[in-house]
Amino acid sequence: MRSSALIVRLIPLILAAATPIPLDAAPLPGTEALEAHGDLAGQMVEGLHRFFERETVATAAQRAARFTPEAGDFSEWQAQRQPKAEELRRRLGLEPVAAEVRFEEGKRVGTLNGRPIVQVAWPVLRGVRGDGLFFAGTDDRCVLVLPDCGTTPEQSFGLASGLPPERQWANRLAADGASVLVMSLVDRRVGAASPDGRTFKYSQREVLWRAAFEMGRTMAGYEIQKALAAAAALRTTHPAARVSLVGSGDGGYLALLAGASSPEISSVAVEGAFTSLDTLWDQPIDRTAFGLVRSFGLAELASLIAPRPLAILDGGWPQVRLTDAGGGAPGVLRAPEPAELTSARALLTPERLRVLWPSPAPGAAFATHSAPDAWLAHAAPPATASAARNLSPVPAEPAGPSDEVARQARLFRNLLDDTQHLMRQAQKARGTYWKDADFSSAEKFAASAAAYREAFWTEHVGKLPPATLPPNPQSRPIYETEKFTGWEVTLDVYSDVFAYGILLLPKDLQPGEKRPVVVCQHGLEGRPSDVADPAVDHPAYHTYAARLADKGYIVFAPQNPYIGETRFRQLCQRGWPLGLSLWSVIVRQHETILGWLKMQPAVDPSRIAFYGLSYGGKSAMRLPALLPDYCLSICSADYNEWIWKTVDASSPYGYLHTVEYDMVEWNLGHTFNYAELSWLIFPRPFMVERGHDDGVSCDEWVAYEFARTRRHYSTLGLAERTEIEFFNGPHTINGQGTFRFLDRWLQR
Repeated sequence: MRSSALIVRLIPLILAAATPIPLDAAPLPGTEALEAHGDLAGQMVEGLHRFFERETVATAAQRAARFTPEAGDFSEWQAQRQPKAEELRRRLGLEPVAAEVRFEEGKRVGTLNGRPIVQVAWPVLRGVRGDGLFFAGTDDRCVLVLPDCGTTPEQSFGLASGLPPERQWANRLAADGASVLVMSLVDRRVGAASPDGRTFKYSQREVLWRAAFEMGRTMAGYEIQKALAAAAALRTTHPAARVSLVGSGDGGYLALLAGASSPEISSVAVEGAFTSLDTLWDQPIDRTAFGLVRSFGLAELASLIAPRPLAILDGGWPQVRLTDAGGGAPGVLRAPEPAELTSARALLTPERLRVLWPSPAPGAAFATHSAPDAWLAHAAPPATASAARNLSPVPAEPAGPSDEVARQARLFRNLLDDTQHLMRQAQKARGTYWKDADFSSAEKFAASAAAYREAFWTEHVGKLPPATLPPNPQSRPIYETEKFTGWEVTLDVYSDVFAYGILLLPKDLQPGEKRPVVVCQHGLEGRPSDVADPAVDHPAYHTYAARLADKGYIVFAPQNPYIGETRFRQLCQRGWPLGLSLWSVIVRQHETILGWLKMQPAVDPSRIAFYGLSYGGKSAMRLPALLPDYCLSICSADYNEWIWKTVDASSPYGYLHTVEYDMVEWNLGHTFNYAELSWLIFPRPFMVERGHDDGVSCDEWVAYEFARTRRHYSTLGLAERTEIEFFNGPHTINGQGTFRFLDRWLQR
């Protein structure tokens, strides 16, 4: 029988059985009356925003306490510096830079002081290449200029209009005799072309960030990688020179991170970027690095640059406001208020420096300047240096029109291609990652998988401490049918964080009887009523929670906080810099739900199953993987070759072309695909439900990845514990093979 026919037969029976609930009905025994009204899902999301805001403030305080050595103990700080720099490189996704890099010269694009400005390119890693304009100066100073992503190298040299003379750092430094390389950054234009000819709907920096993040890389990391390779090329060209770094706007942000991550940079000047990293969540998403602010703020980054010179330059603050139009992430870059800038600069006062660097190397120059004169004179003086020079810009002559449009297409495609290469190699990388697991028996594998479960939780999901509040259960009745009663239930987790759902209790429960529970999870923008309301036949869920209650199961339908479109996705933006995600909270909410369910007199705590569709199917892959109290899991309308789904730029199923920027998860490509997540559920039963016409993916992708799940269960002697059901239908609950699967493993 097809699922549609079964549903047509069932729904009239369910609808006919529903009866009203008295307004003054008593709450569930053991709970207080639930008085909260209104949109509880919306209240949940707003509470989580307040929670993440507090986490950001608390993280800043914890970071300062962890990072600062005792005053006067410079040797202690030096011992800390290397592992901190290594952590920074790991969070940015940096890879080793070749010791020797050489420029490839292109055409001449202009002249300055009668000397040529030429196009150059240089190898970075794999097929990634850097791109910029180079001026060979008259002395041994080398300066790498990182402009804002909205500024072209031609503008920095004064070959094109659009940049005030005082911000034309390449021109001013070249006019003073230094050799200058201006590196091209990918800009934020919308409309880049994908390999299959489609047009991306949002900024090309965001497209690259999304694809890179899943593969353990970042947009900032890619461009820092280019900058460090460029510095190596400058050292190859000028062996006696020290390479200084000047960055403006986005380039200033990159310069600060590059100087902190590499000792090869001799000095750093930052313009328009020295603002608190604790606001990273509100900035363009392409700046995001997972867990960055957990360990690094401005003071910590500056301390990694010490005792090399660092100058904070005035001016050049970018003004950017990105909206969620077209499906991209919102973000703001603005000039800081005077008080904010004063506060940021206060981190570099002598009092603060004596704490961070009690005995800095002689001549270290930590200062603020309106121009880089004194910084450059100290950092890389010419043979006849004056401590203060004018560094005035001079006229530069272009040799022809700029190729900025072609350059941007080249820069974008070059980095996108690298993410696609990493994606194609990902399964092999995961094999290496799992090499320490013991596949010799089911028991030994389950024991060895504990370390991988902890790694998934801490390094990819983000692990919060257990609930800090007692659950304080509150309830009120909401449904009444011939076979069950429905209750709205709330449970406290943290301050401003609660769990909420609908509990369906069969009426034929006998005193002392223990029944299994099925936790039925809605999908994106869903609500518990979508699955549990016996009077609503939602086209995706078809009252499957109510139907299971009719069969005699206790059912709980939780509200997960992936609701509210941009508003809930901004929770991800708040969490990622802290090393957290939306799942960080959801896991603790479900842990609280499980704890409360196990205390209910009619519940068998060893038989609590999970069954979710769509985003609820994503929950079915992640929550039981981390919470062993779920005795089995059913993933409906979601199981996939997840890395292809999130990274593949050519696939019609890929998330690179949709609004769901919340889907990416840090470095999952090299560690956990859906098969590996099912291994964390193993040896518990696991099932996949898949409609042939479900546009989330195609049967071939699903079957390919499930074959790895099936093989794992089979080779370890538990093949009967995993199943997949394909059915003729769309993105929906089918409720046939899955119901039999539940009966098989729960009715014992």
